[in-house]
Amino acid sequence: MTAALLRLNRRTFSSFKYRNYRLFFAGQAISQTGSWMQRIALGWFVLQITHDAFSVGIMALAQFLPFMVFGLFAGVITDRLDARRLVLSTQAAQLVTGSALAWIALGGFAQPWMLYTIAFLNGLVLVLDVPSRQQLTYRMVGREALPNAIALNSSLFNASRIFGPATAGLLYGLTGAGVCFLVNAISFLAVLLGLFAMRTRDFFELEEFERPTILRGTREGLAYVLRDPRMVVVLALTFVFGTFCFNFNVTLPVLAYATLHTHAVVYGILSALFGAGALVGALAAASLGRASAKAMIAGALLFTGAELLTAPVRSPILAGAVLFAMGAGFTVWSANSNASMQLAAPDRLRGRVIGLYFYAFNGTAALGGLLAGWLCANGGTELSFLVSGIVGLAATGVAAARVRRIRSGARTRAHPVRGKGRSHLAAPQVEST
Repeated sequence: MTAALLRLNRRTFSSFKYRNYRLFFAGQAISQTGSWMQRIALGWFVLQITHDAFSVGIMALAQFLPFMVFGLFAGVITDRLDARRLVLSTQAAQLVTGSALAWIALGGFAQPWMLYTIAFLNGLVLVLDVPSRQQLTYRMVGREALPNAIALNSSLFNASRIFGPATAGLLYGLTGAGVCFLVNAISFLAVLLGLFAMRTRDFFELEEFERPTILRGTREGLAYVLRDPRMVVVLALTFVFGTFCFNFNVTLPVLAYATLHTHAVVYGILSALFGAGALVGALAAASLGRASAKAMIAGALLFTGAELLTAPVRSPILAGAVLFAMGAGFTVWSANSNASMQLAAPDRLRGRVIGLYFYAFNGTAALGGLLAGWLCANGGTELSFLVSGIVGLAATGVAAARVRRIRSGARTRAHPVRGKGRSHLAAPQVEST
C-alpha cells in the first residue's frame, strides 16, 4: 500500500524533477494568488460603485474583448517569438496594470470607465501571456512530462483560487479593494525573479521550422486543427463552455451580493470553495499521467450538471458544496482537453494550436459575460445558471456521442473486415481510458 502511494506521488509530481519548472511553479504560486485577489476584488468593487449586475457584464466585456479581436493570432505570435522572453514581458506588463488599479483605488477617485479601461489593457496582455506560458511549459518539461505539467499548472492555478479569493474577501472587508490590487502588483516580482533564474540551456529543443507570417500562420493552424475530428470536438465544446458556462466573474459576485444577500467575505469563501474543488480535480488529472477522453467527458458532465443544480440554491452552505463539485469537474475537463490538443500538435504548430484552444475558450467570453450580466439583471443568477447548465449538458452529450463515433471509426479503419480493402491505422490523439 505504501509503495503504491509513493509511486502515485512520484507520478503526480513528476515534472518537479526539472529545475526550470520548479522555479516557474514557485513564482506562479505567488503570482497567481495575487491575480485571484485582484479578480475577486475587481468584481465586487464594480458592484459597490455601480450597484448594477449588468455593469459586471460590461467589465467582462472589457476584460475579454481583446481575446475576441486578437486572440486568433496570438498563437502565431507565440510561435514567432522566444517563449521565456515573451512571458517576461507579459508578466512585467501585468505588474504595471495591477499598480494602476491600486493607484486609483487607494487614491479614492476610481470611476467605472477607469476600471473598464485598465481591464481592457490587462486583457491585451493576457492574449499573449496565456499561450506563451503554455509554450514555455513544453520547453521546460518536454513531451513526455507535458500532461503532468499541464495538470500541475492547473493544480497551482486552482490552489491559488482557494487562497486568493479567501484572502481577498477578508482583506477587502478590512481595507478595501486598493490593498488587494497592490498585493497583486507586488506578487509579479516573484515570477519575474523565477524567470530570470532559469537556465536556458536546460530547455527542450524545438524542431527547426520557418517562422510563420501572421495570416499564413493562422490559416495553417486552422487547417491543421480542422483536419483532426478529435480536435474539432474539443474546440467546439470549449467554445460552448467559454461562451455560456464559464462566466463566474459575473455570476459569482452577483450570487453573493444579490441572490444570497451576503458580503465580500462570503463571496471570497464561495470562490475559494470552487477553487478547492478545482484543485482536487486537477490533482486527479495529474495522477492519470495522460490525456483521457473519458475523463474529459466525465469532468464536463460534472461541471455542467453542478451549474444546473446551482440555479435554485438559496443557502450559502449549499452553494459552496455545489461550487466545490463544479470546480472539480471543470479542471478534470480542462486539463484533459488542453493536454490532448498540445500532444496532438507538432512543434512548429503548437503555439498556434494552443492559441486556438484559448481563443475558443476566451474569444466569445466578452459576449458571454454580457449575456450573463443581462440574464442576472433580468432573471437573477437562477436564470443565468439554468441557461448555463442546460446548454452545457446538451453540448457535452453531443461531444460524447461524437467522440464515441470517432473512436469506433478509428477501430474500423485499423481492423477492416477481411476483403474490404487495406487497413488505415488511425491512432487516437486522446487515450480513451
